[in-house]
Order: sequence, then C-alpha cells, then structure tokens
Amino acid sequence: MTQAAEGQFRAGTLAHRVPDLGGLELLLAVARLGSLGGAARELGITQPAASSRIRSMERQLGVALVDRSPRGSRLTDAGALVTDWARRIVEAAEAFDAGAQALRDRRDSRLRVAASMTIAEYLLPGWLLALRAQRPDTAVSLLAGNSAAVAERLLADEADLGFVEGLTVPTGLDSVVIAHDNLIVVTAPGHLWSRRRRPLEGSELAATPLILREKGSGTRQVLDAALGGLARPLIELSSTTAVKAAAVSGAGPAVLSELAVGEELSMRRLVSIPLADVTLARDLRAVWPTGHRPVGPARDLLALTRG
Repeated sequence: MTQAAEGQFRAGTLAHRVPDLGGLELLLAVARLGSLGGAARELGITQPAASSRIRSMERQLGVALVDRSPRGSRLTDAGALVTDWARRIVEAAEAFDAGAQALRDRRDSRLRVAASMTIAEYLLPGWLLALRAQRPDTAVSLLAGNSAAVAERLLADEADLGFVEGLTVPTGLDSVVIAHDNLIVVTAPGHLWSRRRRPLEGSELAATPLILREKGSGTRQVLDAALGGLARPLIELSSTTAVKAAAVSGAGPAVLSELAVGEELSMRRLVSIPLADVTLARDLRAVWPTGHRPVGPARDLLALTRG
C-alpha cells in the first residue's frame, strides 16, 4: 500500500469520521440545558473550550449543530438529529464502561501468587499482610514450589504473579529484582565443621555429602553453579523447612538461605560455616509472563515488595 493510499485509508476510519465521546456528551448537555455556558460548567470545562469543541464537531461532520444567540444556544435541525444518535452512542459507551468495571472488579477480587519456597515462607507473609490492609476484599491464594514450578504455573495461566530465587530468569517470563540473598553453609553445633579455625574450601564442600534442596529449586541452582555441578546430595528434600530440620537434627551439613536460618543461628541450634573461595549470592525476583505487566492486586503486591 502506498503512503497516499495508507493516509486515505486512515482518514476513512470511524475514529476520523465520528466525534469523540467528550464532544457528544457536550452536545447532549447543550440540548438538555439550552446553554453552551451551562453545558461547559456541568462538564467542568471553560466556555471557550466548549465553543471550540462544538466548532470542531461541526467541521468534522460538515453541518451546523448549534445556533448561538444572546438568549442561549439552540440545536439546529441537523443538531437535533445528531443529538439523538449521540444519545445512543453515549448509552452504549456507558454500558461498555459498566461491563469493563465488572471485569476489573472480578479481576481484583482474587490474586493467585506462585512463589519459591524461601520467599513463600520468609518474605511473602509480611507482603501479603500489607496487601490485605490495602485490599481487604481481595482473596489471595498462594502456590508454593520450586522456581521451575513457579514458571510452569505462570506460563499455564495458573498464577498472576510469581517469585523465584536463582541465577537465571525462566524462559517466557519478564522479571524485576526485588531483593538480594546469600546462601550459607550450616551444621548442628556438634558437627566437626563447627570447630574449624579456617574457612571451608569449595573443593571440600563439593566432596562432602550435603542436605540439599531438590533440582529445580533456586537454592540448588546457585549451589550447583558455584561448585560446577559437583554438589553431592546426602539427602534431597523439597522444602527449606525440611532441610533446616534435618540439619538441626545433626544429619549433616546443609546449604540454606540466610533468611531461613536467622532464628536457628541466634539460638545456636545451627552454626554458620565460613567459606573461603565460594560465593553463594543470588537475586530474588518477581516474575510474570513476557509482555503482561502485572495489573490490579498483582501490581500492588509487586509495589509492596519494592517499598
């Protein structure tokens, strides 16, 4: 299509031939009040702006709509006919607006969140309490799993917003960093490592069977990347709480988020083992399907995580 033909096509669309809703509402107000000034005041605009809008509609339609005189404003015969049509358009727009509001109300009545285990257990409760204060009528459901499961939920439209912990963003998702976290090595106080006088080498960590999260979790992803995939599982468990309980019982060393073990460290139920040459830092991210920025309650929850 040539540029000239394309311009002619655009000029022929309804958006170019039919006045906008603001103009039609103004015309209806003039018909009802018999005064351009009164219609302007009712719609919260100046009289010059109202006059300009009427003139613009007249040019667009090619007919005179309003006769202006010192005694007021009166519709022309063409203006009366256009006003009848305008009333139907405005009524249809009101129905459209009511339907759209109903959709927003239905959307805002629920929020489905999918979160990896550490975030679900140690960060989300506070965020959700704050969200409840803002949106007491929104019902929230939480699906907790590993980072891979969170991605699956979002891509299957089973969640509105997700949270993951790892080194990469799952394919098909957009993200934003909401916090930073470190993984640490912990043992029960009676473990041999608790009496070490020098930091633990990465090679020794890789050679030691550990209590680990399952593959697919953000925690395991970070550890495998740091150790070149050489981490040896003593036990693989599907939740942070289970890993922590096994470590406290003395089953063996574990790698856990600092967020998860603050109380256990302060109560000396677990001991943190310094590392010499291994960095176990990670980003915590909010995620959503690519191109679908969170709206409604999901947008509000995302704002709370970054407050």
